Amino acid sequence: MSHKTFHYRIYPTKKQETTLTHWLQLLCETYNAALQERRDAYRMAGKSIGFSHQCAELPECRHMRPDLAEVPSQVLQDAVKRVDLAFDRFFQRCASGEKPGYPRYKSRVRYDSMTFKQYGNSFDVAASAQKNRGTLVLAKLGQVKMVMHRPLAGTPKTAIVKRTPTGKWFVSISCEDVPKGNVPQSDKEVGIDVGLKTFAYLSDGTSLENPRFFRQEEKNLAKAQRKRDKAPKQSQERKKLKKRVARVHERTKHRRKNFAHQHSRKIVNTCNLIAVEALIVRNMVKNPKLSASIADAAWSQFFAFLCSKAEEAGRTVVKVNPAYTSQRCSCCGHVQEMPLSVRIYECPNCGLVIDRDHNGSKNILDEGLKAVGRHSRVIPEAPGL
Repeated sequence: MSHKTFHYRIYPTKKQETTLTHWLQLLCETYNAALQERRDAYRMAGKSIGFSHQCAELPECRHMRPDLAEVPSQVLQDAVKRVDLAFDRFFQRCASGEKPGYPRYKSRVRYDSMTFKQYGNSFDVAASAQKNRGTLVLAKLGQVKMVMHRPLAGTPKTAIVKRTPTGKWFVSISCEDVPKGNVPQSDKEVGIDVGLKTFAYLSDGTSLENPRFFRQEEKNLAKAQRKRDKAPKQSQERKKLKKRVARVHERTKHRRKNFAHQHSRKIVNTCNLIAVEALIVRNMVKNPKLSASIADAAWSQFFAFLCSKAEEAGRTVVKVNPAYTSQRCSCCGHVQEMPLSVRIYECPNCGLVIDRDHNGSKNILDEGLKAVGRHSRVIPEAPGL
């Protein structure tokens, strides 16, 4: 059994959409007010206000602001909880020596989601007799049409209703005790080396071409941004053009996500043990020459999908240290310097000639086998280069 989140698109009526938009505005005001109260209490009295204290004030706030009573109480409490979580993460960053990043106010544009916490009380889901149809029932709003492209599994716990920059509405339903998926039995073991020229090279010789979705949409994005910037500020024309820019970003995001879903699913269905590199992508994107290409590849998203699907299917994913995986010969263990421009590995020791990424994927698999205690070749430790 595992945890899983199901994402569905919903189609509120115009009246329901107006209500949801109004709720988001009220929740944004509540979030900012809770943040302001914490800042003022510490600045003026040196006291820290907690989540329970601010939640106890909500009934009085609803009495003073009757429009707040339109929002379900649990949804309103979640806005205060988000402030509490923001401060928790702030103090964690301070303790670990990272850049703190003090919690900031949110604009109405940035506050785009609300959480319904209790299944059967604040929200409910009903399947329809029609194919791929369903109904989402939200407290104080009623029934909302929903496209259920796959049935819910497990026990629903929470639902997050979100509005995208293009004006679409989605719901993400988190479920617990989801049964493991049925995948074919396999003893195959594979190592994966990700890169920019090829998105991924597998140790069995399979390669996945890098689709470069952002590069494909770069001209369309630049054209849409130029038109938007020429439109007068605060005008209706600018709002429409702003949504056009958001559609380009959304299309790129969905294509990239679909690519990662499809290929991670194929790998999990055919392999029992999967070894990948433990890359720290947030440090790699600091390279100004490669940052756009690295971000476009979205390795972190691919690894996250791979791990979640493997956990659901009962497969094993091992993360190994990427050091020297491309510079070490997968046949004899000889290590040599390999600039990024050199794409073919030629070993002067044993004469192996192989694609650089293919060689790296074999070394990654070997390190993964060592990590799980399985038999693998003994390769000499890499000397300092």
